[in-house]
Amino acid sequence: MSDAPSQDPRWKHDGVRVVPAGSLDANTAQTPGMDRKAAINFARVGAQKLWAGTVHIHANAKTGAHHHGPLESVIYVVKGRARMRWGERLEFTAEAGPGDFIYVPPFVPHQEINASRTETLECVLVRSDGEAVAINLDIAPAEPPEEVRWIDPTHPG
Repeated sequence: MSDAPSQDPRWKHDGVRVVPAGSLDANTAQTPGMDRKAAINFARVGAQKLWAGTVHIHANAKTGAHHHGPLESVIYVVKGRARMRWGERLEFTAEAGPGDFIYVPPFVPHQEINASRTETLECVLVRSDGEAVAINLDIAPAEPPEEVRWIDPTHPG
């Protein structure tokens, strides 16, 4: 085994990719009330099994009700306060802040809400497929929503 750098030309263009922050692609599925930008997908880097990008929701704004078909989603809150509603009538709610992760299972109707009246909610979004599926729904949220606190099943107590 040699310590010499690999000269294998396939890795030069088919290896690690860096997508600069200023070159994210806004030409992706959109939901009213939010701006999604793709960083990682098939078209941009050849990703076969995931989609990743950013989501910004303006102060005191909320998305329309939607789901992402068979895809799983992970949202990481970078800045601001996220309020999530979900369920057949968006009757459940939970909040997340900077450093928190949110998991959204396949086909779950949900709505993202910026809980701040003054600060933009900034998140990183990752989905389990290269397609950015967003299916908008016509659901009127139930008021008041029921708050559900997340319980870690591996660390109960």
